[in-house]
Amino acid sequence: MIKINGEDVNREEVLLLDYLQEQNYSLKRIVVECNEKIVPRDQYETFTLHTGDVVEIVSFVGGG
Repeated sequence: MIKINGEDVNREEVLLLDYLQEQNYSLKRIVVECNEKIVPRDQYETFTLHTGDVVEIVSFVGGG
């Protein structure tokens, strides 16, 4: 399992970009941290999440 934003996701391995697209994240408005390290946006399409990884996805929202 992979822990994403505090919840267990029943996947052994998944490409980060595939997961983000499945969950309908706006790629321009997020930052992804995996195991306490920021994943550069240009690596999303090659970065693989594995069992045991802890991932935080932070979305930026505009407001006033």
